Amino acid sequence: MGSEALEKQQEDLKKRQEAVKYRLRKLSARQSEITKQSSSIRESIILKYQEMRDVLDEDLRTTLSHLEMEERAAVSALDGFMETNCSLIQEIEQELDRLTLAMEQIQLQPQTMSFFSNTELEDIEDRVLETLTLTDPSHVTLDQAKSEQIQNLTHNLLQLIQSQTPLIKKLLHSYSTEVHLNPDSAHPKLRLSSGGDSVSYSDTWQDIPDHPTRFDSTLYVLSTQAFSYGRHYIELDVSGKSYWELGVTYPTIPRKGPSEACWLGRGEESWCMEYFDGEYTAWHGGIPHQLPVLKRYSHIGVLCSFPAGQVMFLEVGKMTPLFSFCVGTFTDSLHLALCPGHDHNGTNTKPIVICNAPSPTSDL
Repeated sequence: MGSEALEKQQEDLKKRQEAVKYRLRKLSARQSEITKQSSSIRESIILKYQEMRDVLDEDLRTTLSHLEMEERAAVSALDGFMETNCSLIQEIEQELDRLTLAMEQIQLQPQTMSFFSNTELEDIEDRVLETLTLTDPSHVTLDQAKSEQIQNLTHNLLQLIQSQTPLIKKLLHSYSTEVHLNPDSAHPKLRLSSGGDSVSYSDTWQDIPDHPTRFDSTLYVLSTQAFSYGRHYIELDVSGKSYWELGVTYPTIPRKGPSEACWLGRGEESWCMEYFDGEYTAWHGGIPHQLPVLKRYSHIGVLCSFPAGQVMFLEVGKMTPLFSFCVGTFTDSLHLALCPGHDHNGTNTKPIVICNAPSPTSDL
C-alpha cells in the first residue's frame, strides 16, 4: 500500500474522529439541556403544590376564624348566664343566712316577730324562676346548619382532591394500552382465558402444535400486540400469588430449549420484575437488582416509554415506582411477557390478570 493510500486512510480516520467528537459534544449539550429542562419542570410543579397549600392554608384560617368567633360568642353568652346564676345564688345564700338568724332569735325569744315578709320571699322565687328560664343552656347553640355545611364542603373538597391524585395515575392511565395474550407463544403448561387477558399454570402438558413462536421450556407467554413508539401502560393483577414474573421483551428472545437466554431479563432483549419467596428482583442482561420492598403488592404496573427509552415497574396503589430501566433507545418493538410460575403445591394457582380497560394508545 502506497503512502498516498495511507494518507487517505489517515484523513478518513481523522474525519470520523471529528464526527465522533462532534457527536460527543452534542450528547453532552443534550444531557445538560435535559437536566436543565427537568429541573425547570420540577420547580414549576413544586411551586404549584406550594400555591395549592397556601390557598388551602388561607381558607383553613378563614374558616377556623369564623368558627372561633361563633364559639367565643356562645362561650361569652354562657359566661353571662353563669354570672347571673352565681349572683342569684349569693343573694339566696344571704337570705338563707337571714332566715337562719331569724329562726335562732325566735327559738331564743318566741315572742319575737319575724321581720321577713312573704312579699320578699315571693320576689326571690319569681326571680329564680325568671333566671332559670332566661339562662336555659339550650338557648345557646352553635349554628349547626353552618357547621354541617362546612363539613360537607370540606368532605367534598377532600373527595375532589383524592379523585385527582395521585396525579401520575391519571397521566399513566392516559397511556393505557389494551393487550391480549398470544396462545401460539404460550408454553404448553400455561392456560389462557378465552379473552386472552389472563394466564395460569397447569401441571398438565397440553397437546398443542409446536408453533415456532412457542416457549417450550420456560413458562412464558407474550402479548399478541407489539409496541414500537409512544408510551404504553399496563396494569396486572398478581393478587394471591407467591411467584410471578412480568416484563417486556423484543420478539427476538430465544424460545426453544432450557437455555438461560430464554428467561426474561437474562439477555439484552428483555426487562422484567420477579416476585419469589417474598422478594422482588428486577432483571436485565442477566444482572439482578434486588429491591428493598417488603410489602406484597396485588397490582403491578408496567410503563414503556419509547421517547424516554424507559421501562418502569410500579405498584398501582400509590403509583410508587419500584424500579426503572433506562434503556436509551429501543432497537425493536416490545411485547408484554408474563410468567405465572409453578403452582408450588397449590400455593400459587391464581392467574395473572391483565386489568387495563381498553383505551386509545397514546402516541405522545
